[in-house]
Amino acid sequence: MAASPPAPRATRDHHPSRTARKPAPARAPRGDVRVVLPAGREALVVAGGREVKLTNLDKIFWPALGLTKRDLLQYYADVSDALLPHLTDRAMVMKRYPDGAASEPFFMKRAPSPRPPWIDTCSIEHASGNVIDFPMVQDLPSLLWCVNLGCIDLNPWYARCDDVDRPDYLHFDLDPVPGATYAQVVETAHLVRRALEGLGMTPYVKTTGSRGLHVYVAIVRGPTQKEVWTFAKRFAIDLAKLRPDLVTSEYKVAKRPAERVLVDYNQNAWGRTLASAYSPRPRPEATVSAPLTWNELEAGARIEDFDLLNMPARIARVGDLWAPTIAKSGRFDLAALMKAMR
Repeated sequence: MAASPPAPRATRDHHPSRTARKPAPARAPRGDVRVVLPAGREALVVAGGREVKLTNLDKIFWPALGLTKRDLLQYYADVSDALLPHLTDRAMVMKRYPDGAASEPFFMKRAPSPRPPWIDTCSIEHASGNVIDFPMVQDLPSLLWCVNLGCIDLNPWYARCDDVDRPDYLHFDLDPVPGATYAQVVETAHLVRRALEGLGMTPYVKTTGSRGLHVYVAIVRGPTQKEVWTFAKRFAIDLAKLRPDLVTSEYKVAKRPAERVLVDYNQNAWGRTLASAYSPRPRPEATVSAPLTWNELEAGARIEDFDLLNMPARIARVGDLWAPTIAKSGRFDLAALMKAMR
């Protein structure tokens, strides 16, 4: 009997991946039972049928507001029903702030050991041959475990673990170059919106929680990450040619003209991530990456309007405005457009 051919190795544009799932607990209640963190420096809470140990709960994470690590964890517990569908089955790049929002962060890709036996992982082979076991945030217990490591914002991959080379999104990070105003960022967002709609796409917008805006399009999974990146680059360059007084697509910082808004296509590259919807950001105001309607943006919605304290009530009022970006229906067929353009 002939031996099976060896599995293809990772290359620059091909990265084998594998999900390691842990058995579900015997009884895993849904998020209709609110998790309330108790007082004290440490706590052992039960969430989704799992016990999660939480530490340093009284550590100050936002000094100006007096918000602690407990406040951060409670926020994530409160918004978990809206947030978790946007994280499921995606590798998570951990950006850890061990001493709060003002501290120097560090990135961690590999799931730390020891860790709870119920943390799912996404093993991704890189072109170097190195295999990295990324953690995945699949439920409330794994969410609390991840945030307890000091992850203020959450940075999931654009592609799901079953095919890490084919993303679900095309997106643009709109970032003001020094001298540019937020009004210019908003103007650029509407420019991007109109251009995408002109191609038949349905764009969605959210604040970054930092300085700019994110514009996303949910796409039919098919084009590779490199193909999506190539399309995004062409789109951004053409937009900059259309409005050179407002937009730049220049990748090199030193060459970017002042008082412009960068339409950053490069975040579409393989392995890059952006803060997810509903992620608090390490800003003094504890602002949150907030999904918006285009009408809200046009009416004057600002980044500082949405923070860790008011976002749970907003979600209760308006629901998950970002839900269409993960729906199976209504996704744009980017592959068909690229074929037509060729």
